[in-house]
Amino acid sequence: MRYFVTGEQQRKSLLNALILMFLGYVALLWVSNGMMYFHHMDLTPSSVIAYYLGSEEQFTAPRSYQGMLEVSHFHLFSMGMLIVTLTHLMLMTDFSMPLKIWISGLTYISALADEAAGWLVRFAHPLFAYFKIAAFLMLELSLAVLIIVVTFSLIRARIKLRQQTDAE
Repeated sequence: MRYFVTGEQQRKSLLNALILMFLGYVALLWVSNGMMYFHHMDLTPSSVIAYYLGSEEQFTAPRSYQGMLEVSHFHLFSMGMLIVTLTHLMLMTDFSMPLKIWISGLTYISALADEAAGWLVRFAHPLFAYFKIAAFLMLELSLAVLIIVVTFSLIRARIKLRQQTDAE
């Protein structure tokens, strides 16, 4: 009854709806991230090497230091903000704390690894292409898990709220 008097029930429903809409945008970002990756390369080391080191067959130049620095500058900020937002939302779920810590850590590590891997392929050794592929897949997987976990948690909370409202 308190929820109806104070208006908390309406605010919670609105907040849940806004978060679900945000998660829809994040899902689109997730899809476009994959599309951008596969536009430039695929899951073979040779395609990753060709993208970062250039290819005579495809008439492409190696990625420049300045170009990679600009991409990293933007990605480090935006991915950090995205991950802190998603992991913060995940903290509000009723999953176990060890699982929350594990998913959060994996997401941060995979995002940093994905960013570092391109630099390693370009400036350290071409065999880091395997690392780039693994980091990309782990980042996509961990982001998908965060999106799904938070989405299902919010949907479950909405169902619970409706059941409580119907019971009163």
